[in-house]
Amino acid sequence: MPKSRKSDFYDLSARALDGEEIDFSRYRDKVVLIVNTASRCGFTHQYAGLEALHERHAEEGLAVLGFPCNQFGGQEPGERDTIEACITGFGVAFQMFEKVEVNGPNAHPVFRWLTASLPGLIGSAIKWNFTKFLIGRDGRPIDRYAPLTSPEGLEADVVAALRRE
Repeated sequence: MPKSRKSDFYDLSARALDGEEIDFSRYRDKVVLIVNTASRCGFTHQYAGLEALHERHAEEGLAVLGFPCNQFGGQEPGERDTIEACITGFGVAFQMFEKVEVNGPNAHPVFRWLTASLPGLIGSAIKWNFTKFLIGRDGRPIDRYAPLTSPEGLEADVVAALRRE
């Protein structure tokens, strides 16, 4: 039986909003949905849908990871307190991380890996906040979704990924 290719996803880590460094090996055997977020974006209302998706499927193995980003028109100008106030307002309980850059030379390693693994239709750069990336239980990227794709609009793909062995 051939060996499956190792995923670099589990070698990554990021600092949580509370300052804890989180090693992504903790997400082994989970389906992961990574989203770059913002508190003052036209898509900020998607926090509610992401939380609902998290609540419906966390026990089945879904982990939603939010990464605030201020690279798109100053939509995440604040720091921890402002971000926490926004996510509290939407009842967010899924894992949130410190504010990061998703494009350019200072892009967080998670987003460098994601954009290399799942380039967009017009280049690999992320074009706006609330771009979503779905990672399978094996740590391999499954798909990338535009900001216009609502959490409800990708739920069938999440469910399919959760059902894969």
